[in-house]
Amino acid sequence: CGTDSLFNIDPTTPQPKKTCNESRLQWEVEVCGEGFKRDMGHIDPQQWCNLTYFISEYYVFTSCTETKAEIVSCYWPNPLVESYIIGIHKHFFSHCPMDQVVWVDPPDETLTILILVPVFLTLAMIALVVWCSKRSDVLA
Repeated sequence: CGTDSLFNIDPTTPQPKKTCNESRLQWEVEVCGEGFKRDMGHIDPQQWCNLTYFISEYYVFTSCTETKAEIVSCYWPNPLVESYIIGIHKHFFSHCPMDQVVWVDPPDETLTILILVPVFLTLAMIALVVWCSKRSDVLA
């Protein structure tokens, strides 16, 4: 087994980089969008703001746009795909409320317990290690 078979030392010409076919990408993304619109037509519009009802359809849609972008030698996401996805969002999700989660601290009693339990466990483990190490000195 020679080194020539292990390592290809013949100079090769680099492959020319393909350019993004944006007009084909526009068409392909619209095909993906039509499929998503058709799928969303089967979902009650009252549920369009509840992600659990359409997460699989949305995943198929975004995967489709990513695959089509790759097929036509375009990177993903790119401005063309992003603007199309924004249009889809405006059409289906513009009326969805922007609920913000308000984080509230737990009651002081709960917070005190959550802090003190690990502190006491740490102190107990340190005491146990020190006690065991002194005991091993006596036994040795």
